[in-house]
Amino acid sequence: MAKEECVSLWHNARETSSVRNRKVSPSAEQTHQSVTAPVSKNKQGDQTPSSNGSPADLSARTRADSPNILLLILVTGLSFATRLYKITDPPHVCWDETHFGKMGSYYINRTFFFDVHPPLGKMLIALAGYMTGYDGTFPFVKPGDKYEHHNYWGMRGFCAVLGSFLPVFAFLIVQELSRSQNAAVIAATLLLFDTGCITISQYILLDPILMFFIMVAVLSMVKFNQQSCRPFTASWWLWLMLCGAALAGALGVKFVGLFVILLVGLNTVGDLWGVLGDLSLSLMDVAKHFLARVVGLILLPLLLYGTIFAVHFVLLNKSGPGDGFFSSAFQSRLIGNNLYNASMPEYLAYGSVITVKNLRIAGGYLHSHWHLYPEGVGAKQQQVTAYLHKDYNNMWLVRKPGNETPSETPDLVRHGDLIRLEHKETTRNLHSHLHQAPLTKKHFQVTGYGVNGMGDANDLWKVEVCGGRKGDLVKVLRSKVRFLHKATGCVLYSSGKTLPKWGWEQVEVTCSPYLKETPSSQWNIEDHINPRLPNISISLLKPNFLEILLESHIVMIRGNSGLKPKDNEMNSKPWHWPINYQGLRFSGVNETENRIYLLGNPVVWWINLASLGLYLIMVAVASVAIQRGIPLQQKRMEHSDVLRGGGGLLFLGWLLHYIPFYVMGRVLYYHHYFPAMLFSTMLTGVTLDILLRSADLLLCQPYSDWLQKGGQMGLLFTVLYSFHLFHPLSYGMTGPLAHQPGSAMAGLKWMDSWEF
Repeated sequence: MAKEECVSLWHNARETSSVRNRKVSPSAEQTHQSVTAPVSKNKQGDQTPSSNGSPADLSARTRADSPNILLLILVTGLSFATRLYKITDPPHVCWDETHFGKMGSYYINRTFFFDVHPPLGKMLIALAGYMTGYDGTFPFVKPGDKYEHHNYWGMRGFCAVLGSFLPVFAFLIVQELSRSQNAAVIAATLLLFDTGCITISQYILLDPILMFFIMVAVLSMVKFNQQSCRPFTASWWLWLMLCGAALAGALGVKFVGLFVILLVGLNTVGDLWGVLGDLSLSLMDVAKHFLARVVGLILLPLLLYGTIFAVHFVLLNKSGPGDGFFSSAFQSRLIGNNLYNASMPEYLAYGSVITVKNLRIAGGYLHSHWHLYPEGVGAKQQQVTAYLHKDYNNMWLVRKPGNETPSETPDLVRHGDLIRLEHKETTRNLHSHLHQAPLTKKHFQVTGYGVNGMGDANDLWKVEVCGGRKGDLVKVLRSKVRFLHKATGCVLYSSGKTLPKWGWEQVEVTCSPYLKETPSSQWNIEDHINPRLPNISISLLKPNFLEILLESHIVMIRGNSGLKPKDNEMNSKPWHWPINYQGLRFSGVNETENRIYLLGNPVVWWINLASLGLYLIMVAVASVAIQRGIPLQQKRMEHSDVLRGGGGLLFLGWLLHYIPFYVMGRVLYYHHYFPAMLFSTMLTGVTLDILLRSADLLLCQPYSDWLQKGGQMGLLFTVLYSFHLFHPLSYGMTGPLAHQPGSAMAGLKWMDSWEF
């Protein structure tokens, strides 16, 4: 009863928009429905007005509000059973397990690596593996590699357990938003028997971890809204803080977590707007509400998010395959890197031997070798490339513009000075001219030219410290520098394009006539050898936590934007996803292999798609009727409030997790839709429940009740039977292929684009 009264009071505070209609102490009779806590329907029929707070009615409504424990236990049991069934099959690497399993191994071995996603998901996978006996020695080279004696089940099991909570959370969220257990059961059933949700939960992937935190955040937000009339109590703080922690978790797994942060943010803005309109609260009370949400939904998530990265940096303290993606100063932190605990001169000088590293992701080290550009590729001079690995051919000697003999006291290189860079191994100078670059045709070619440092005027480069002024010194590791070609005015540039085999598949280096500062045209001095200068410990130049945190995010964001489709790679389109146009092959291609195919249960996904359209129609009809003042029964008003309130929240969640992919330039895959699919499925539960409860618009009692029950049973049977047909997609197909007689999937390839 207390909960129902709380909800009623909260409804009135949120929904009353006119100042003249505000009440200091609103009563339950004056309550209207809210966004996240609609009132349950009247069980006495359409003609009977709602009870105004009698104990019997409030008790009944409270029972309707509370989830049926037996139903919840059943949903939980079925969810764990369907996700954990055959969790160790197939006993080899499947799809992206080759990435995320390998990253789990890196954490166990404390080896630094680079990934475009934040670290929380991989750290949790590593923890699960470590706790279940995995020692981090399996190489995860490619899909299909046998696990053999390695304990991989713990990492798969951990992801499956988190994925098992998704139907449970959906049940609880829809129950809170619709006040209908039937709606909650529909939503949970659709998720329980969706082959896509099962498959994506059973492997070592980030997706079940991400969706777990998204659903926790949404459930906590809804529960927090229910506590609105009991502010600053223990339960109020609990749900607020849990929501903030889940937001940090979602963002800590993938940047897609920003979408649920936006959803919670919009809900919070509406919530605070209602608080501001409650004239029973003083401005001091309003300020307290505002500050509490700042603490719970901004400061706490930021603190936890930063802590995730702090743990990440502490764990990965050994040099590894990710070094080259980060700056030289960042690399100096890593045990085993040549810069770790090294010492070298602090400022660049003439006569120094250096390596020069490009600042773009995988930009590489400025490199040359004895090989020449082939006939027809610019001038047939010595190749200059960018090489991703440390190598003796990355060494360059800094010379003065002329052939002056170096003075006894080294002259330091400053912003605006001219230099020649002589390749240490071949003694040819870094050179450019007006010939086209090999791949980037609007840029100029860069070559090695001359003999023993003797070249021409096209060997001169002007040093420019980014953000510096004339006379500023060039700091090793820390200064971002550009090299401007004196003769042509172009800037030394790493295009990121891979040269053909004649260029040893190294990265193209050009001279760009476009002078805008970009990471591709920025370089830093990494190795620095000059015996005539005093050395300083590189540890003095190590970046602090905030600097490496910022650099990590810059590198991750650039890495995400750089994920483009490879040659002959299928790039999924966002419009493909709601219609279940094409799935993903997780494992196996022929008759002898255990084939796993990620594809949503087509019946579930097409019901969701139809329900999206049905929802919009139902909301439009209800809104027009209310706007025109058409008298509606209490039951219809409650349905309308559920559709526009709880349904609107879920529809907004679907939009925020789906529409942004249309403007993303990166490569997209089918599995990117699954967070949006969760919201779509919960919305289907709300929509179909109200549609079935509106059967009395067509038929009188008891036929309307029969139609409602028949519709629910028909829906349940259809979903169960479709799961029976398509479950081999999740649990494995062996033997004949789908187009061959005797196949378990014979006749089920309903769309030509399905590849099972």
